[in-house]
Amino acid sequence: MAVFHIFQQEANRSSSSKKIGMRKNERQERMHDRAKVVESLRRISRWGCPSGKFSLKFDTQETCYLLKGRVKAYIKDSSEVLEFGAGDLLIIPQGLSCTWDVSIALDKHYKFDS
Repeated sequence: MAVFHIFQQEANRSSSSKKIGMRKNERQERMHDRAKVVESLRRISRWGCPSGKFSLKFDTQETCYLLKGRVKAYIKDSSEVLEFGAGDLLIIPQGLSCTWDVSIALDKHYKFDS
């Protein structure tokens, strides 16, 4: 099953993420694409929640940009734990079930992709 695609801003990347190399032009293209997606998300829905644990099932793919907050996502039937926070862009696949452990209240722009 596919999991999150996380396009993290530089400050949120773990040391292992920083080891992934990209050509300079490829990095610039990705950042430009990321900027376009973030800008389009700012024109649509906004959602937030307090800190706490939330069981989620995504019935459709969601693209979201986190304005504030910090989350650990525990993927159902997996030992994988993903961490993301303010400034990160996520693409969450349809059908994904997980638990979000929100340590810092969350505020995000989002859209459901059809």
